[in-house]
Amino acid sequence: MTRRRWIADEVSANRAALTGAHADHLIRVLRAREGQPFHIIVEGVARRGHISAITQHRVEFELAEEIPAPASPDLTLLLAIFKFDRMEWAIEKCTELGVRRIIPVIARRTDSHLASAAAKRVERWRRITVQASEQSRRVMPTEISSPIRLREAAQVSAKLRIVLAETEEQKMLLHVLGQPDESVLLAIGPEGGWTEDELDLFRTQGWLSASLGPTILRAETAAIAATVLAVSVLRG
Repeated sequence: MTRRRWIADEVSANRAALTGAHADHLIRVLRAREGQPFHIIVEGVARRGHISAITQHRVEFELAEEIPAPASPDLTLLLAIFKFDRMEWAIEKCTELGVRRIIPVIARRTDSHLASAAAKRVERWRRITVQASEQSRRVMPTEISSPIRLREAAQVSAKLRIVLAETEEQKMLLHVLGQPDESVLLAIGPEGGWTEDELDLFRTQGWLSASLGPTILRAETAAIAATVLAVSVLRG
C-alpha cells in the first residue's frame, strides 16, 4: 500500500511533528488517528513512521527506518513573473514533475504591480511547493528563491543554460538538452515573451536559445511543457 508522505515541521531524534495548519489538514480532513502509518520526510530523507500523539494543531510521529529514494533531476527554472494565479498553477505542476529550484525573475514585460508584490508572495509559493511535494511523494520540496532582476538571473550558473525564445526557429528544446544527470537551467519568459535586449543579454552571457515549437504558448504552459521534456532527458 502506498503511504502518504508528509514533510515534518519539527524533528528531534526519532520523533517528528506537523504543526499549525499543516497538522490541521491531517487531523480534520484526513481524520488522522494514533497508530496510523505514514512516510515522513525529515531533513531530506524519507522515513517510515506512525502517529504517536494528536493534540490541537499538532500531530506527532514515531520514526523508523529510512526509505531509499531516487535523486531528483538537477533542473532549475528561471521563471519570469506573470499573473499570480497562473504562476501558482505552474509552480505547483512543475514541483510535481520534479523541478529542483525555481527562481522568480522580474523581466522587462513583468507588470509593475506584480513585480512590486512578488516578494510578499514567496512564502505562499513555498507553501504550494510543500503541498505539491507531499502529494507527489517527493523527498524535498522545490526551492523557491526570492525574486531577482533579469541581469542578475542571467548570471546564475549551470552546466547547460537554455533560454526559451519564440524567435528561435532552428533549435528545438529536446535537441539541445544534454546528458542525464546534467545540471540544466531553463529560462521561461513572461506574458509577451522576452524583449530583444533581454535575449541579447542571454546571448552575451553564453546561454543557448531553443523553441518549444511553432505555436505561441502561455507562460504556464511553456513552463510545464519544458519541464516535462527536461525531466524526461535528465532522468535518462
